[in-house]
Amino acid sequence: MVFQAPYPSYDPTDKEGYETVQKRWPIILTGIVNQLHLENHDLFVNSQPADGNDLQDAKLAEGKALIEKVSKLKYEMARDHVLEPLPQDGGSHIETYNTELERLAAASKNTWFTAPWLFAECYLYRLLWSFLLQTTHWRRFDPFRAQKTDAFQKSGVAIYKIATIIYELDHEKKTAEKNVDTLKVLFQEMVQMCLWQDLSLLTNLSSSDIEHLQAVGKDAQAAREAFILKDDQEPVWNHLKSLKGERIDFVLDNAGFELFTDLVFADFLVTHTPYVSKVVMHPKLIPWYVSDVTPSDFSQTLDLLLDDAFLASSSPTEAERRNLRYMVTRWKGCVDQGIFSLSVPRSTPLGEGKGSTADFWTTHFPYWDMKIHDEPLWTELHLNSSLVIFKEADHTCRLTGDISWPTSTPFRLAIGPLAGSFPLLSLRTSKADVVAGVSDEVVAQLDKTDKHWRVNGR
Repeated sequence: MVFQAPYPSYDPTDKEGYETVQKRWPIILTGIVNQLHLENHDLFVNSQPADGNDLQDAKLAEGKALIEKVSKLKYEMARDHVLEPLPQDGGSHIETYNTELERLAAASKNTWFTAPWLFAECYLYRLLWSFLLQTTHWRRFDPFRAQKTDAFQKSGVAIYKIATIIYELDHEKKTAEKNVDTLKVLFQEMVQMCLWQDLSLLTNLSSSDIEHLQAVGKDAQAAREAFILKDDQEPVWNHLKSLKGERIDFVLDNAGFELFTDLVFADFLVTHTPYVSKVVMHPKLIPWYVSDVTPSDFSQTLDLLLDDAFLASSSPTEAERRNLRYMVTRWKGCVDQGIFSLSVPRSTPLGEGKGSTADFWTTHFPYWDMKIHDEPLWTELHLNSSLVIFKEADHTCRLTGDISWPTSTPFRLAIGPLAGSFPLLSLRTSKADVVAGVSDEVVAQLDKTDKHWRVNGR
């Protein structure tokens, strides 16, 4: 039986949703158009009239058609047009999305400004993927790949600093392992590192903000604690230290530096604690929410970290290069041995994996419906995972159904029937309207001091 939340979901007229539809989505679509222009320009420059390359000409023509489609979508979005049904493009979840569109149409809530915000955003990325699937030459194109790689490359200073800390930690491994209190402090450091670094992807932060938030010194960590509204590190740690050689799962969010910190965290758990022996990471199968990790992003990340030229602009010392190589070489060994794995084969091409358990993450369903819509995934996590870590705001929205819960609603209630399915930890900065587990008094104070506190990630 489908769970019905006792409160309505957020829609695009609500705070963050309105900002998203009015500003963020058009910026994203403009970025796709610009990237397609660059790709087409490179194709044109590298082709010669005498080549007679029909395939290249066909790809150029398809690229131009894609630019027109995305530009038209941007125009229609700004004018609150109806969300059109997905065509039969051979991809996943067509009927799922179209059935929901029919239901929304019956309720007169099937336009960009009237549809539930979470559904509209998921639909947007599935529609963009449909545009690509309907081509011959762009079916494996990730319009966000260049952006993800560029952002990652700019994180070199923080990457080398963390690698050096891990290198030093490795040489104190025996001492740390003997002291549970030391492991606890290190665990808390890892949690906060995974939590706060995601802010580097927000568009309204200055470079000084980025440098501060990527800092990993203890003073910086202590400063961040003042911004934590709901802190369950203690019960999570107590659960973790009750394990012995178990499996945990990461439902991944952003590629680049965030994935790097996820791997650092996973490495710490399997290398420095007796509690975890295997980590399974769950990627997205299609380009999703701009920066989400795909299987190819995962493989590329390891390769780029071992390429000295990729991070050369950070001017690392030879010792820093050694420290990074040392750590990433161990990660590759973990991958080869199956200690680190993806929920699908790493070689899975973009858009493949239809029907796998990874397919669920690019639906619009709230996670409390996982058992209904993807029982194999629910069963896999229920039976085999000792802790599932969900990363960032889009996962939190789907964990809570993006429902306008009273902020004091306990998180266990806000995730509906998913509660009790498997142990879970949601790591998020506040970048969406939905909030749970925060007292009314704290919310009242936050509303007074910063009216944008729910969405600005601070």
